[in-house]
Order: sequence, then C-alpha cells, then structure tokens
Amino acid sequence: MLAGQQTWKFQRQPHIISTATIVGPDEALGPLKDSFDKCYDELEIYEKSWEKAERRLLSEATSLALSKKNLTADDLQIYVGGDLLNQIITNNFVARELKIPYLGVFGACSTSMEALAIVAQLVSTGAVKKGMAAASSHNCTAEKQFRYPTEYGAQKPPTAQYTITGAGAAVVALDGDGPAIEAATIGRVIDLGITDPFNMGAAMAPAAVDTIIAHLNDMNRTPKDYDLIVTGDLARVGHPIATDLLLKEQVPINTTHFDDCGLMIYNIDDQQVEAGGSGAACSAVVTYGHIMNELNKGHLRRVLVVATGALLSPISYQQGESIPCIAHAVALKGKGVE
Repeated sequence: MLAGQQTWKFQRQPHIISTATIVGPDEALGPLKDSFDKCYDELEIYEKSWEKAERRLLSEATSLALSKKNLTADDLQIYVGGDLLNQIITNNFVARELKIPYLGVFGACSTSMEALAIVAQLVSTGAVKKGMAAASSHNCTAEKQFRYPTEYGAQKPPTAQYTITGAGAAVVALDGDGPAIEAATIGRVIDLGITDPFNMGAAMAPAAVDTIIAHLNDMNRTPKDYDLIVTGDLARVGHPIATDLLLKEQVPINTTHFDDCGLMIYNIDDQQVEAGGSGAACSAVVTYGHIMNELNKGHLRRVLVVATGALLSPISYQQGESIPCIAHAVALKGKGVE
C-alpha cells in the first residue's frame, strides 16, 4: 500500500533470504573485509579488461546468492539490476547468462536500493514468487568513463570519492528466515546547482535528506525507530552536510546511529581513497554483507538504508550542466522484530 506520498509499505513483507558480496583488493583492506563472501587481490580479477572484470564480479555474486539456498536461475521470475557503465552493460551481460525476465535500472549509486525496492514490490504483490536485486561497480571502469583515462593518473581533489570495486546480490521471497523488507521510499530528483563531478558528496546530500524526511513522515516514524540510518556514499564531505541539513530541518538525528557506507567500507585515513567510497556497489556490498550479518545476529533490529546517486553523465557535466541527484530508501528489520 502507499503510505503518504512516496513510500511503499509492504502489507505482505518480503524477506531477503540470501545475499552475496564480492569485492576487490582495496575493499579487502578495509574494516568490513570479514563480511564479504569473496575478496580478489587484483583489480583485473584475472580478466583481460576492467569491464570484463566487473562482469565477473557480478556474475559470481548472482551465482553465489543462488547457490547459498540451493537455488538456480530457474527458481527466479525476475532479475533487477544496474551499474554505472553506459547502457548498464554489465548487468545486461549477466542477465544474458541468467536467461530470466530482466529489468535493467539506473540510479547511479542509488541503484542497489532502487533494484531492491522494485523486487520487494513485485514479490509483495505476488507478481513474482522469487526475485533477485543486484548492483556492481569497478573503480577502473567508472573512473575511465566519468573522469580521466585511468592510465593518465590524474590527481584528484580531496572532495573526490573512490569508486568501489565489487558486486552485491540479494534473493527476495515472501517466505524465509532472513531480514524482512518493511517499506521502500522512492526519492525525488533534487538539484541544488552543483556542477563539480569531483564533489558528488555535497551534490547528493540534499537528496538523501529529502528522502529521509519523506520516509519518516510517510511512516510516522522518528530516527529513534531505527538502530541505524545509513546513507549510500556521501562519504567524508557529504555526510556531515546531510547531518547539518537534517538538524536544520529539526529532524532529531543521533549521529552515533547515522552512518555512511562510503565511510564504513574503508580506513579512509590509511588508504588512498580520497573522501571515501562511492559507486553502485558501495551500498550494495555494505548492506548485503555487513548490515545483513548484523541483522541476522540480532545486533541491529531495524535499519534504514538510503542509497544516494548522482545522475550525471560525461556529456552533461562537460556541457556545464548541474548534477541531478536522487536517493532511494529501504527499511529492513531483523527476525522477530514487530
């Protein structure tokens, strides 16, 4: 059912019955390394191109998420996924392998929760019995497309973020013992006129705040109803801005329970990752790895994941356009939580 203006509140709550996360070498050096299913020790992932490397990450993540529950692609009725490459080509190739109905989505770095929201809605309504949501990114493929040729070695400003190399996938079904999906809040495009593609955290922060406020209003909740509210990839620059904006809007956010996937995944002061992590895989691997583990263990009862995305393209910012941004939120709760 629709709650308020932007939120799908699931009367029949789907469950995330299986997840898989696979990451690259930089992510394997971060504080969440033990929460990932597989870590590669090189960016090439033993492939001949970075694009093929990203495809391998996603292919393995989707396969592993199925195998954990002894499922095959034939047990799914929908696959919803996206990435950062032109025409979301990584997911197109993986969907070709799966050979099941496919919806390709693009929300930039918000893609993970956009995909999960769609799958949850389809499962909740009975349109499908089981579905999969997935997202991927690769540092070198994204940098080559959106910035400079990777081999150029251009120096980046401190506001820039480091694209995650990884892939995350989740299998969703109506019945299961995994965390339940309570609701999904679909974000609006927010654009405050920032044109710097090396400052996406500042550009995305207002969109995150807009979606968080919409979710709380639609669900008649406060931040205290969540053990953790986590944004997608605002990182070191954008996350403090979001905190300030929420406080200015008189949202009583508790900073000890308000975090960011782009801050959580790296040891920012020790690793050369600029302002922190970003990329479509950022919120995907943190949510489907670390956060799922904490929900399953009972360390977290209720979590709101607010994945953020900067909807720019190389052409748009080269022509001086500002950066439209969006955030999609999914509310998760652990087993036994009412």
